[in-house]
Amino acid sequence: MRALTYQGKRNVSVETVPDPEITEPDDVIVRVTTSGICGSDLHLYEVLGPFLDEGDILGHEPMGVVEEVGPEVAGLSAGDRVVVPFNVSCGTCWMCGQGLQSQCETTQVREYGTGAALFGYSKMYGQVPGGQAEFLRVPFGNHLPVKVPDGPPDERFVYLSDVLPTAWQAVAYADVPQGGSVTVLGLGPIGDMATRIAQHQGAELVIGVDLVPERLERARAHGVHTLDLREHHDLGAAVRELTQGRGTDAAIDAVGMEAHGAPVAKAAHQAVGLLPDAVGAKMMQRAGIDRLAALNAAFDVVRRGGTVSISGVYGGATDPLPMLKLFDKQLQLRMGQANVRSWVDDILPLLTDDDPLGVDHFATHSLPLEQAPSAYGTFQRKEDGMVKALLKPSAT
Repeated sequence: MRALTYQGKRNVSVETVPDPEITEPDDVIVRVTTSGICGSDLHLYEVLGPFLDEGDILGHEPMGVVEEVGPEVAGLSAGDRVVVPFNVSCGTCWMCGQGLQSQCETTQVREYGTGAALFGYSKMYGQVPGGQAEFLRVPFGNHLPVKVPDGPPDERFVYLSDVLPTAWQAVAYADVPQGGSVTVLGLGPIGDMATRIAQHQGAELVIGVDLVPERLERARAHGVHTLDLREHHDLGAAVRELTQGRGTDAAIDAVGMEAHGAPVAKAAHQAVGLLPDAVGAKMMQRAGIDRLAALNAAFDVVRRGGTVSISGVYGGATDPLPMLKLFDKQLQLRMGQANVRSWVDDILPLLTDDDPLGVDHFATHSLPLEQAPSAYGTFQRKEDGMVKALLKPSAT
């Protein structure tokens, strides 16, 4: 089959690799029909190379059609249409029973002290082959895949793999009061969708912050009050001016480790990327720092007693936090990988023909899998108005 593979920093290519096979009795083989490129994929492309091997298959936002099932799979059969959550979770352990699929005890990567394995996301998360490929082996076939109806286009359902549950959890963790306010930092796919979900759930003032014109325009078109970072050097003051001097009830950091405005940490990221993998991996695990501009902005714009929800990915081990500010403002913090399966039942009823969240036209680009390498570069450089790209493998 054809699959997108990691070849080095800012270097991915589509290669011919062996087809996946059923290795466990509850495995499922899915023919991938659509697979998204996620902002988190850029962390692999740019920063997390020390945890990848040449040839690793990337991608964690796939959906498709079941081709084959193992002998112990009862709920699916060949021809069923499914979305594959990015958490590789068993559905039966204690953590999964608590709705914490991102902490699944069956697939926790204990070698690195991390949570559940993820599709296509480095040794730190299990080095599981990903879904930017023609076929994908999906374990735990009785619990993990999400069966969806035939008929509507893939664009209706593919975001159940990551974008929708991640944004939904970000808003849930932000705990925005009915009629309240929230600032969303970063209007990439997760931040953009979080603004829509916050509005749908009754937030009266939703402020979106970015510096990419196309992203700001998309958010404005959905009624979001946007702030362009290029025009507001004191973001906290601008938000407080809109909120009676207090700040918003909540803030969502949908940016993560690659925020603008952190030159020292950026230089550290680049330096680690130049080290041999074994050395670079140890540096990130023991002395890694992140670019915390977005997170510090969240602490600034939120009101006293408010909540900060973090959905952007961070990877540093020694990040300096402004503990005096956090304590003095009496802030609450919630964060973590999305527990995809926990939110599916809440989201599925909204994926109707009425399309209240605008999923049908959420993607800005739809490309053949073979064009994935150039798409990664375009997405990383924020060019061509690319906010969300979907890849279409050519398997038949």
